Amino acid sequence: MGCRDVVHGFGCGYMITSYTYESLITREKVYQAWSEFKKGKEQKIDVQLFKRNLEDNLYVLEEELRRKTYTHGGYASFYVNDPKRRHIHKAPVRDRLVHHLLYTYLYSIFDRTFIYDSYSCRLEKGTHKGVQRLITFARKASKNYTKPCISLQCDIQKFFANVDHTILLSILKKKIQDQDILHLLSIILFSFQENGSQKGIPLGNLTSQIFANIYLNELDQFIKHDLRIQHYIRYADDFIIIADCKEYLERILPEIRRFLTDGLALTLHPKKIKYRSIYWGIDFLGYIVLPHYTLPRTKTRNRLFNKVHEKVMLYKRQGISKNSLEQTMQSYLGYLSHANSFKLTNILKNQYWFWLNE
Repeated sequence: MGCRDVVHGFGCGYMITSYTYESLITREKVYQAWSEFKKGKEQKIDVQLFKRNLEDNLYVLEEELRRKTYTHGGYASFYVNDPKRRHIHKAPVRDRLVHHLLYTYLYSIFDRTFIYDSYSCRLEKGTHKGVQRLITFARKASKNYTKPCISLQCDIQKFFANVDHTILLSILKKKIQDQDILHLLSIILFSFQENGSQKGIPLGNLTSQIFANIYLNELDQFIKHDLRIQHYIRYADDFIIIADCKEYLERILPEIRRFLTDGLALTLHPKKIKYRSIYWGIDFLGYIVLPHYTLPRTKTRNRLFNKVHEKVMLYKRQGISKNSLEQTMQSYLGYLSHANSFKLTNILKNQYWFWLNE
């Protein structure tokens, strides 16, 4: 999932202090949800249409929530490549405002229960922090690269399509007692079903980000507290364990499989279970981690050059603004800055100027 590591509704004085349904759906909270939602989206057609009758639309939504007559609309479906082909389901604007309300509410309750080494879609976390933590764990497990160090990396098979609604609701009920809030959460959850089953959370919903972390926090807790594994990192549905021998990792893998199957109705992707020595390089979150240095992933590096060339050509055809082009370039330079890639950075800069001026 192309997830931005931003928590909407925070950093603007908008913190939920009362966990009742009435406090969740106040006019102030609905307007705040709109204020946060519209950032960066005001040129979108559906957002502009909603804005034409903004006061009426927000009033109607607030009334439906207050009277408990709110129903979720249908989804627009499309595909994106980022770079993997992903099936996105986009809810109507009014429903995405409700997603914002619930996301902020759920984050304020559940984030404090998450383990430190869960890095997806959380404040002060993200891919770069995850990679740095992997480096720290590798250094500790290998006694500063003087002993063997092995990683076990796993990916959950079709995670978002296989989240079980009943199991997720049972997890939510552990922390939420208000029946009206639970009912609203169930409306959001059951608004999408994968192939007619009571499974699946859509890529595209803001709530899916927090639902994923709440669901997989059960796995995190099992690994940290039941298996007592020290060097464990999870980012979305991808996780990695560092140890000093492969035999230990092979011994715990069946226990992890069993917990996923019995507790969460999930399975590991059979082709994405990888054992790697730190001395070979560990491919994680877009980087290759080796002793004493980190490199950009080869595929990512190649895609980066192609994308920059694409954007320059688009700019020269007046398809995008100079500001947009420069933002893209700065984003890629930022990615490279987290690796040992001085030479590669200079090559990219030179290519950029060559393409721009040819």
